[in-house]
Amino acid sequence: MGPPGPFPTSAGAAPGAVLAIQVASTLFMAGVIAVVQVVHYPLFARVGAAAFAAYEIEHRTRISLVVMLPMLVELATAAWIALQPPPSVPPWSAWLGLALLAVVWLSTFFLQVPLHDRLSRGFDPAAIDALVRGNAIRTVAWMLRAALATWWTARLAG
Repeated sequence: MGPPGPFPTSAGAAPGAVLAIQVASTLFMAGVIAVVQVVHYPLFARVGAAAFAAYEIEHRTRISLVVMLPMLVELATAAWIALQPPPSVPPWSAWLGLALLAVVWLSTFFLQVPLHDRLSRGFDPAAIDALVRGNAIRTVAWMLRAALATWWTARLAG
């Protein structure tokens, strides 16, 4: 019996469909994190103290709408691929991809979320700097995942 949910359960359909969803969600998140790292977070320092808390709260609401579903889809498909790697995905690389995703999630909850909580109380240049520097961890991890996803796709294409 296959896993519950929207994933196909036939041996032929599951690997390709799950891999496609994995690649799409990973590449989407790699693009988002690149924009956040290079453009969005550095501009926090220019918002100004008076409007900063409201800006930060609005940012958290809006960015969550953009990233929450793709991050959850990426996590589910990464776990699926690690447990049932398609032929084009060497098992070691599937586990590496999942480990990189663990780095992303751990960094998010133990570095970025506390810094965003701090920034929700008001303008804090040191917290903004720490946010930009700490987010580099997620940026590198997602870029490495994007490279893996691209490699898997190239192997699948033959």
